[in-house]
Amino acid sequence: MIQQLINRYKRMCTERYLNETYSCQYAFVGMGQHSLTNLYPVLHYLQVPLKYICVTSERKSRLIERKFKGTTATTRLDDILNDRDVKGVLVAASPNVHFTLASRVLQSGKSLFIEKPPCQSVVQLRELIAMQQSSGSRVAMVGLQQRYAPAVQILKKRLKSQRLLNYDLHYLTGAYPEGNALLDLYIHPLDLATWLFGKAEIVSYLEIDQQSCILMLRHQHIVGTIELSTSHSWQDAQQSLTVHTSSGTYRLNQCTELSFVPKQPVIAGIPMEKIRPRHQSVEYLYRHDGFSPILAGSSIYTDGFFQEVTTFVNAVEGKRANILTDLQSVEPTLKLIEEIKG
Repeated sequence: MIQQLINRYKRMCTERYLNETYSCQYAFVGMGQHSLTNLYPVLHYLQVPLKYICVTSERKSRLIERKFKGTTATTRLDDILNDRDVKGVLVAASPNVHFTLASRVLQSGKSLFIEKPPCQSVVQLRELIAMQQSSGSRVAMVGLQQRYAPAVQILKKRLKSQRLLNYDLHYLTGAYPEGNALLDLYIHPLDLATWLFGKAEIVSYLEIDQQSCILMLRHQHIVGTIELSTSHSWQDAQQSLTVHTSSGTYRLNQCTELSFVPKQPVIAGIPMEKIRPRHQSVEYLYRHDGFSPILAGSSIYTDGFFQEVTTFVNAVEGKRANILTDLQSVEPTLKLIEEIKG
């Protein structure tokens, strides 16, 4: 009996996956290490019809057609924009050309998924918003995958019912000589803060050196400090968030573990833990053990890449989709980045 139930469950999971099909045609602009590692695998798993891959190198385009059977490689964006069969375009190119590429895709009326940063300023972001509205593009999403991460989703839901006190956020990596750390890297922790806690005002800014700084931010219902640095190590890169509430403390480590420690009781101003010490209880709200060889156990899933790409494709196809990263929602993050720039 138990084995029959197990077999039935497995069969239902397989059939559910096989029933998820996509009829629209898509194109991808760019082929860097990030997209190859985190975005292309999702498209392959979903079996999304990828008609074009656009790159700048003729040599790379020839290699692409050997590797990606049935996909047309091109160095001309116009080939994609002039093809009426292509409904959605995913862009993950050099950040300094994102605004130009996003503008052209939106003006063509096609749906857009643009990796972060979508542009270089709030002014450019508002231009993209206006382009989407005037062209009638169905979807315009920004690649800020942490909003889709399961642990972050749980944390956001839990914080809605809490009285918030303060938070500490640390984002520490190694050197980043190939780009703009503020727009390319720090956008992730800054977006996490504005998405969880709302618009932010900079209370203080301390630059430790050219690679590190500490911010104090004030939101509507909470204050927090953020440490940003590229003077550490890529082999031991860290992102951690601690949120103190009136009922206890939440700790988010990367996007792989979320825990909650209840606050110890205080009676008449007296901390009971001093009178009768007890072992501190820890509730794990989300934990990735790295053991189970399933989709939900992969970093692509825990970091939110799978959910964001699936959301984009479902939205283009007219299926149910909860878009968390539309263009308008990114404005508080870009405003904060502009204030940090000075």
